[in-house]
Amino acid sequence: MAEDVKKHIQQLRSRLRRHDRLYYVLNSPEITDQQYDAIFAELKQLEQKHPDLITPDSPTQRVSETPSQAFQSIRHAVAMLSIDNTYNADELHAFDERVTKGLDTKDYEYVVELKIDGLAISLRYEKGKLTRGVTRGDGTKGDDVTSNIRTIKAIPLTLSGEDVPDLLEVRGEVYMPKKAFAELNALRADSGEALFANPRNAAAGSLKLLDAKITAGRKLSFFVYSISQGAAGIAEDHYTALNKLKEFGLPVNTNVKARDIDEVIKICRGWGKKKQTLDYQIDGMVIKVNRFDQHDILGSTGRAPKWCISYKFPAEQAQTVVESIDVQVGKSGILTPVANLEPVKLAGTTVKRASLHNFDMLKKLDVRCGDTVVIEKAGEIIPQVVHVKVKNRELFDAKPFKPPTRCPSCDGKVEKDQSGVYIRCINTNCTAILREKLVYFVGRGQMDIENFGPALIDQLIDKGMVTSFADIYKLQFGRLAELERMGEKSAANILDGIEDSKTRDLWRFIAGLGIQHVGSQNAEILAEEFTSIENLMAADVEKLKSIHGIGKEMANSIVEYFADGANISVIEQMLDAGVAPKPPAKKKSLVLKDKTIVITGTLEKFTRQTIQQAIKDNGGRASSSVSKKTDYVLAGANAGSKLDKAGKLGVKVISEDDFIAMIGGV
Repeated sequence: MAEDVKKHIQQLRSRLRRHDRLYYVLNSPEITDQQYDAIFAELKQLEQKHPDLITPDSPTQRVSETPSQAFQSIRHAVAMLSIDNTYNADELHAFDERVTKGLDTKDYEYVVELKIDGLAISLRYEKGKLTRGVTRGDGTKGDDVTSNIRTIKAIPLTLSGEDVPDLLEVRGEVYMPKKAFAELNALRADSGEALFANPRNAAAGSLKLLDAKITAGRKLSFFVYSISQGAAGIAEDHYTALNKLKEFGLPVNTNVKARDIDEVIKICRGWGKKKQTLDYQIDGMVIKVNRFDQHDILGSTGRAPKWCISYKFPAEQAQTVVESIDVQVGKSGILTPVANLEPVKLAGTTVKRASLHNFDMLKKLDVRCGDTVVIEKAGEIIPQVVHVKVKNRELFDAKPFKPPTRCPSCDGKVEKDQSGVYIRCINTNCTAILREKLVYFVGRGQMDIENFGPALIDQLIDKGMVTSFADIYKLQFGRLAELERMGEKSAANILDGIEDSKTRDLWRFIAGLGIQHVGSQNAEILAEEFTSIENLMAADVEKLKSIHGIGKEMANSIVEYFADGANISVIEQMLDAGVAPKPPAKKKSLVLKDKTIVITGTLEKFTRQTIQQAIKDNGGRASSSVSKKTDYVLAGANAGSKLDKAGKLGVKVISEDDFIAMIGGV
């Protein structure tokens, strides 16, 4: 009898998995929702009678009965990079030219996919079983939201097929269908709760709930769009891999091959016209080079792959009225005019403020209080004024907005950049500048201090507890716990976050200082070159300018920053308080120091990624184009025009064996 029950339970699970696949993957359901629910109810009833037969991958076990206490931070085995954006056909053609140059051939094709407006997620399957779901986070690490991921019926708990790899990690997008979004906001309105601004925000908020039972009621869905681990042996190109994932039971969105960039553009424009027909939001298209070996050749920058680009649909526009104009102060002292608007719906959110960029742009647009203006979202993120309805101005008397002669925050002196358009507050004690510097310093892209948000920073500044970065590392438990809406537990969590930040990577520390013109990528270059903050502080302009990627303007800015005794004092105080930025991993040797190497052709002993890493590990730099400054061209089989150019310029050509001999083996 027990064996019959076990067999029946297995049959019910198999039926439910089949219908999940028909509904979410193949989009061809065979039964109604009521019939599905009846099968589910029968399975649940049997499992309740025989709890010893319940397995973690049963369809009934999607929802955890115990709310989570917190989300654990997980480091991604393979970084989840961003995707660079384009906004028109010219930019897509420019991307295609870079691909041609990088591959040294026109022999490639693209895959074009819908860009789902949701939340990027990494799913890990071991022996076909879902073991983990992690948010993108900062690309290096994200939050473990496995319990919430399991509630999404579009995500299979068990993959199907005999050739599923033992380890498979896939990336995809969790989203909320438009219908589910409308239902959720209707329920929130009935209960007096704040409405979600758009489906993307609703999806993100739902995945960060501590109670998976609530997440389960949000009707989230999912599309997979790539493999990050386990692709070997599955397919040699992206298009085939997506079809294989579909066979495994994972939902795959609309995708199509394109022979060339002109066909890509045609596909993108077509979807721009019919995007509203979908039951979910898309904000553009994603274009990927198809073949995986060509991905290796093209590689990536510090933040985005070179074999992939997104095309963003033209920004939506709306018309509203400027109620007033404020001036904000940024972390570098730049004063930025901002229009306060009569609230208006735009691209799924209510917009109340819009950037006016700078005072030269404000004058050019001639925006005045009371004006009727057209606004749009730049990259569908930042609202900005693009046009003024001047004719409407005949109904009222409006005067041009005058640029400030004093800082609106501290009443300090302001100056216009000698060679720029920006007006800056030059008061080193301006609290508005301090606030923005602190917000940036503790941010996820810099020192990543958990629980240290703008509201806390405002309190610390108001009470005089923090006047520089160094004061963060002098904060004491007693005074923190006394702050408004704080308490002992919150104070302890903040101090733990501060302590954890003391050993962040050196590049994060450099980036966090907010040196003008130095972003995260340049901070990584500086960290690689100098290996300690002390070495960087001692560098002169000539040394800095000699580093690839560091120009004259940036070099001068760095030297000026460290010439300021106040900046040096703050850094020394942080070091004295125990801040010890972690240097980059040591290079294997410096045998290729200051050498630039261009790779062309097919290599036998290296992939494109491993050869580039080997060059970097030994002090050299891998480049994609041959010039007089190139030291070596490493040529493999079927080398193309780069080899010809090396011959014309007299650049030395080496083989893989030559390279291995140069670095002393691999």
